[in-house]
Amino acid sequence: METKKINIILGFVLFVLITQSCGDYLDIVPDNVPTIDHAFGKRHEAEGFLYGCFSFLPNIPNPADNPALLGGEEVWYIDPVQGIDPRLWYIARGDQGTNSPLADYWASKQNNYGLNGGKPIFTALRDCNIFLENIHKPRDLDDWERDRWIAEVKFLKAYYHFWLLRMYGPIPIIKENLPISSGSEKVQRYREPVDDVVAYIVELLDEAAEDLPLIIEDITIEMGRPTKATALSLKAQALTLAASPLFNGNTDYANLIDDNGVILISQEYSNKKWEVAARALKEAIDIAHEAGHSLYDFHSNIYSSNLSESTIAAMQVRGAVVERWNNEIIWGDVTNTAAIQRQCQPSFDITQSGGPIYRSYAPPFRLVEQFYTKNGIPIEEDKEWIGVDPMGLRTAESEHKYYIKEHFETINLHFDREARFYGAISFDGGTFYGNGKVNNDKNMYVVRIKRSDPCGAPTVDRHSSTGYLCKKLIHYLTSVPDNSVNFSAYRYAFPVIRLADLYVMYAEALNEWKDAPDVDVYKYIDLVRARTGLEGVVESWSNYSINPEKPLSKEGMRDIIQRERMNELAFEGIRFWDLRRWKLTEEYMNKPIRGLNIKGENAEDFYKVEEIYELSFENKDYLWPIRTSNLLNNVNLVQNSGW
Repeated sequence: METKKINIILGFVLFVLITQSCGDYLDIVPDNVPTIDHAFGKRHEAEGFLYGCFSFLPNIPNPADNPALLGGEEVWYIDPVQGIDPRLWYIARGDQGTNSPLADYWASKQNNYGLNGGKPIFTALRDCNIFLENIHKPRDLDDWERDRWIAEVKFLKAYYHFWLLRMYGPIPIIKENLPISSGSEKVQRYREPVDDVVAYIVELLDEAAEDLPLIIEDITIEMGRPTKATALSLKAQALTLAASPLFNGNTDYANLIDDNGVILISQEYSNKKWEVAARALKEAIDIAHEAGHSLYDFHSNIYSSNLSESTIAAMQVRGAVVERWNNEIIWGDVTNTAAIQRQCQPSFDITQSGGPIYRSYAPPFRLVEQFYTKNGIPIEEDKEWIGVDPMGLRTAESEHKYYIKEHFETINLHFDREARFYGAISFDGGTFYGNGKVNNDKNMYVVRIKRSDPCGAPTVDRHSSTGYLCKKLIHYLTSVPDNSVNFSAYRYAFPVIRLADLYVMYAEALNEWKDAPDVDVYKYIDLVRARTGLEGVVESWSNYSINPEKPLSKEGMRDIIQRERMNELAFEGIRFWDLRRWKLTEEYMNKPIRGLNIKGENAEDFYKVEEIYELSFENKDYLWPIRTSNLLNNVNLVQNSGW
């Protein structure tokens, strides 16, 4: 995979030398035609152009490139911060605007490549079209490889349209490049209705899936390139987005109409869309199974034989994320996982407080509350938690030693939680599997985050803002030796799509399509829950909940499925988009960010919940603003509602 990334970069350098950007609004008219024939003269030259098409892919694990990591309320930073460009965090802080939008993936190269955390996706679409128009030319390219490359570029076209769709809603569809002779009127394209954009994405992915491989044969070089399962999974995600409340009969966009009177977001709800999405998800799951994808099981790890079942349970989902190219990952990205691990890595020695460990990737208190109890249901619904003060102090005993240091005093909220909580969040007094201690779990590191502790907040620009850190994104082989500041990151393929995501999304689509949840709805969500030792939803709610009938209704299961997605996929850049498509971001991002008192030196002071930042999210924020200069350059564009 590392070799593949190097090849992509080298190919992109070649590509830049071959072709230049134009100055028109969408940057889609090639202006250096004499060089195109040369770019496709031979196989290796065409391969360079292919890698150029890949090079526009957003760096998913990079918080400076992916707005879903820092643009919501799942992680909170500090200001100033060391280690990662925090610009996209300002989206969450309400600093988005039309003059210089953050994460501006609409911008062309003339509007500054990479400005404010974005890449010019419309330039990428132009280049994909150039490739498809010319890939017939190399005579030394075998037909089977030509077909695969064409399928890969069709996949990329679909993904780039999908990326823009999630951000902007209706967008121009770039099926082909315009002739050089095109006048300004043709260059100034209109935005297309969301349903038409989705239909085009589906068309591309169906075509791509025909010629993409079922599995990657050359795992040394080609891991990360799309497969049949990747294409069909993206198709299912696009159809699920189209069926979701944001785009399925959302009357908030009744006035989003272009100058020709075209309604850009459907105003009529269609349950049929959920049926189509469910069938696409089942197709994607079936082909993923055929390709050998399965839910990750840490029991198969070489170190598991000397670990307790408690530690293994906590590692089940953490391992599914960080175990490089494990069977659950349908598509992954290794671009910059070292950087995000630096942000998550705790300090275990006070001498490390000033080194290259930034320990700033902090889950807010809401995320700590969100995970289930050990009974597999929310704390607020668990009968065993009635009358229990979550903030009350309690001392850990030997039965808690795999999750909390024995004899350590911490709050009730940290006890008796589901294994995913212990695999996802570092908290004061919590154990930490990894950092060089992987052969057993008898003497694990312990995280200490009070002010005077190794992971506390004496350093202005590198500490947790909430009293917690994200553990889930750290590979267990990543380490900082004792009494050292030498950070050694074990790079992994950050999951863009993994099988558990499809399972829970399939349960969601079935639940929305059908009149009431049935055995298939429960089946796929229960498979995900079982991996970490949880009972099925019906059993869990029946045995432990104050609302035992909840899983039996569509509305109750909707709430359960949404909570399940937030727990299973926490910190993977999924929640940001889910809350938007569910139209729930206004609910979540108009509540303050809370955390513990990081200035506290002792338990009584530290374990006090404080408001850190007052969030504000408006209805207009569901969709990105189009840059004002782009609107001026293209009079056929209409701005998104509210901007």
